[in-house]
Amino acid sequence: MKARTRARGMALQVLYEVDMVDHNAVETMQARLEEEPLPDELAEFVRQIVFGVLPLRARLDELIARYAPEWPFDQIAAIDRNILRIAVWEFAASGATPLKVAINEAVELAKQYGSDSAPRFVNGVLGSLAEREHDIRQLLHSA
Repeated sequence: MKARTRARGMALQVLYEVDMVDHNAVETMQARLEEEPLPDELAEFVRQIVFGVLPLRARLDELIARYAPEWPFDQIAAIDRNILRIAVWEFAASGATPLKVAINEAVELAKQYGSDSAPRFVNGVLGSLAEREHDIRQLLHSA
């Protein structure tokens, strides 16, 4: 597994735990890094994702629900929801990850952590969002 994919997986684990049981994000991330140490640059990447997504969580959820209405947001599995948040944050809020890379990485996370149908689902939702990439970027940056 590629190093940045591994870091995304760790960020996903942290975001999932925070989402499901409302644990402290800093403590959760530190615990994950103690269990599975990463080089400094990858640990920083995990931190950027976690603390980039968390403050925008409600806004990301709103955008996913608005631009992918075929998938009712309240019915999306928690792991898939967090994979989508990471991908949208990466391509639209952070802007450091090209759209296609964000989608591919999200599908890889879905294969590793989601159900059998998760990769197809994540790809479909992000495909719908990709069509509105410019709008999503603008809305996130105006928030």
